[in-house]
Amino acid sequence: MSQVIERPSVDPAPVAPARRRRPLNRPPRRVSALTYVWLTLAAVVLLFPVLLTVVGGFLPEGDLVRQPPALFGADYSFDNYVAAWQQTVVPLLPAFLNSMFVGVVIMLAHLVTSCLAAYALVFVRMPLRQPVFWLFLATIMVPYEAIVVPNALFIRSLNLENSQWSLVLPFLANGFGVFLMRQAFRQFPTELADAARIDGCGHLRFLATIVLPAVRPSLTALAVWSFLQGWNMYFWPLIISSSNNSMNTLQTAVFALKANGNGTQQALVLAGVSITLIPTLLLVIFGQRWLVRGFMAGAVK
Repeated sequence: MSQVIERPSVDPAPVAPARRRRPLNRPPRRVSALTYVWLTLAAVVLLFPVLLTVVGGFLPEGDLVRQPPALFGADYSFDNYVAAWQQTVVPLLPAFLNSMFVGVVIMLAHLVTSCLAAYALVFVRMPLRQPVFWLFLATIMVPYEAIVVPNALFIRSLNLENSQWSLVLPFLANGFGVFLMRQAFRQFPTELADAARIDGCGHLRFLATIVLPAVRPSLTALAVWSFLQGWNMYFWPLIISSSNNSMNTLQTAVFALKANGNGTQQALVLAGVSITLIPTLLLVIFGQRWLVRGFMAGAVK
């Protein structure tokens, strides 16, 4: 006869209420507040020279040279900007057109040469492909000052000193652009190019219709970066246009405006510098999202 053994009932241990977990992508409030305070202070320190430049162009000369400068509460006017644009010592309109020519031509040349070179390095089976890519990277490591004199001698040997093409000819290709587009093209499997070739799609058609539309963030980032490189160029135009004032870019024209002043035209110089900042600020403000996406493309697969 089997005996049933009754076990004493044990009350289950109380279950602690589940603690709400903070989302992983949300920082603690204290860290977030400190971060925003630090970023605000850093932004004020970094943007103060830009603020001083832009606002200083609206100030009368007396308010600008005061210590400290009377940036707020002064009588603002556009007189300095109008005078900087209309002055005849170093005309800014031809210099502005030269800078626009340099920026646009360098941007278009970088897009074409970088895309073609990157496509060959990724999708074309050729010997010594990796050493060729290392050669492109080596061009980034060469200091710019080391090639200025050879480039100047090369331009003079071609008798292009008095031509606008002398401002852009040494800069029609760039190793960084090849590196950026190569990283973007590596997202595509090479089998996709083989399949397109079997279907009768050539290299240029495959590049133009399939590859480039998929890497528009990288193209936009390269375009903005290349235009800014050409627009802000100062050392090379100063050397190559030293004997021809019609070849001045906006950067060299502002420097000449300062050199030809008598020490009492600081507001005029700041107005000229502010004019040069307009395209840069517009591109950075409206193209920041594309810049970040373009430079991050290819970083994580």
